[in-house]
Amino acid sequence: MKYNFDTQLERSGTDSVKYDLRKAYFGNEDVIPLWVADMDFETPDFILNALRNRLEHPVFGYGFRSPDYHKTIVKWMHEQYEWSVKSREISFSPGVVPGLTMAILTFSKPKDKILVQPPVYFPFYISVKDNDRELVYNELLETKDGYRIDFNDLEAKLKTGVKIFIMSSPHNPVGRAWSLDELKRIVNLCEKYDVLILSDEIHADLTFLPRKHIPIASISEEAAQRTITFMAASKTFNIAGLSTAFVVIKHRKMMRTYNQRMDASHLYTGNIMGTIATKSAFDNGNSWRMQMLDYVNGNIDFVEEFLADNMPNVHFHRPEATYLLWLDFRDLGMSQKKLIDILVNKAGVGLNDGTIFNPGGEGFMRLNVACPRAVLQKALEQISKNLP
Repeated sequence: MKYNFDTQLERSGTDSVKYDLRKAYFGNEDVIPLWVADMDFETPDFILNALRNRLEHPVFGYGFRSPDYHKTIVKWMHEQYEWSVKSREISFSPGVVPGLTMAILTFSKPKDKILVQPPVYFPFYISVKDNDRELVYNELLETKDGYRIDFNDLEAKLKTGVKIFIMSSPHNPVGRAWSLDELKRIVNLCEKYDVLILSDEIHADLTFLPRKHIPIASISEEAAQRTITFMAASKTFNIAGLSTAFVVIKHRKMMRTYNQRMDASHLYTGNIMGTIATKSAFDNGNSWRMQMLDYVNGNIDFVEEFLADNMPNVHFHRPEATYLLWLDFRDLGMSQKKLIDILVNKAGVGLNDGTIFNPGGEGFMRLNVACPRAVLQKALEQISKNLP
């Protein structure tokens, strides 16, 4: 079946963060919203049909995640990543960030050091700081070929007593899909300094060929035993509002401890619709996913060509994964405040402010290209007309 990603949807009035909080976030409710990381594509028909079928039953009492649900995830992990995961190694979280937060509370103590790699997904900082842990930065290195890990700095930071390393894999916002060699070096250092890895792999299914996502826990037994992996169908199939993620923990004692914390917090139940949507996505979604990635890749091509022709002082490193572009405006020589004012109040386009991703974010903005190409073209034209 051929899917259409050019349809422009009216999402205002649906209690959408991306659309209905524009006034609160930007001070302008009319900006073209290309910020929050959900897609302006219709949720696939097979997911909607599965939900409609469940709606035919008039009762929505307490539910559970059946063995078939877990088998679907096991199959997807094997088919997509050649990763052998057992059903008993799969747990639940209402989202990746809640799962990360729960793991932080479970496997560290107040004042413990937790390392992140900025510029990185900003809720990581909140999960650490708001739970009285100490943030440690291993800032990524920007090169002419894209972002790289500063391994000398990483080892220097880990040896100071870091307890947990939070990975973004693939990385949001810089779009790196880490190589096997990079992952091996990370695991070796974390083994050397006895550091637990919490790996946010929610963008795994959004990796562009020929690159392949490699779950860090899949590369060795040592990696498996010191990694907790957080994944979801939410970004890939546009079902983030159904608050359903899954957690892979190979270490049996850690799994028991994590589940005890979830039970104690009464967060383990989840919701019926999220379970159904996730199962349907993984059972039926690979063709849709590949077509969507092809369309998004075309959008990235479009942005690349548009910038070259119309805004040569704005550029980006082509992402290996995600539908997010980390746009570099530094060559314009303006302050972040002025840049945001032009984008929001003159161009009428809402992007994510790069500074919320912390060190390395000054002069950058994050652009979500998972939208109809006509919308993207309009936004870029408005930006081009208003930048100096």
